[in-house]
Amino acid sequence: LVHSDHCAKKLLPWFDGMLEADEAFFAKHGEPLFSSHMLDLSEEPDVENIEICQKYLKRMAPMKQILEMEIGITGGVEDGVDNSGVSKEKLYSTPEDIFAVYEGLQPISERFMIAAAFGNVHGVYKPGNVKLRPELLEEFQNYAAEKTGISKPYFFVFHGGSGSEKHEIATALGAGVAKMNVDTDTQWAYW
Repeated sequence: LVHSDHCAKKLLPWFDGMLEADEAFFAKHGEPLFSSHMLDLSEEPDVENIEICQKYLKRMAPMKQILEMEIGITGGVEDGVDNSGVSKEKLYSTPEDIFAVYEGLQPISERFMIAAAFGNVHGVYKPGNVKLRPELLEEFQNYAAEKTGISKPYFFVFHGGSGSEKHEIATALGAGVAKMNVDTDTQWAYW
């Protein structure tokens, strides 16, 4: 599994180049260079975010690649984006937000993951300073199950996982988290 991470809108030309390389390699060898790519268009309006993800998932689907997309705001600072001052309510996606992603991407391919916001924060923070609510992921799954008749239709990504408590991780995994980012913890291990 080879994955590219966090491509913002200003970097879409770079993303196009990676997909062109994937397509060329796929044409010759029957598999792409990358297994998955992540678009971080969370700074954009949700409708635009989903529309751009649709465009790229259509290109990725024939190569059986996975698209990771982010909806909502992850707090803290990452890649020059400072969300440390946003209101706490904005750190939580809604069931409707997540279902809109599903409705937009599922008809194209089932190979996508959603980085939903559930109080996640990039970087280091004191326990108790952040109100991580991984139980929201289960609520999102239940909402979608009622709409689709499919139990746990979402694959989630846990952004800002560094410093999380074991019970929070277990709750997130039980609610469909398939990938967890622990960049800060990894960096601290080498500092």
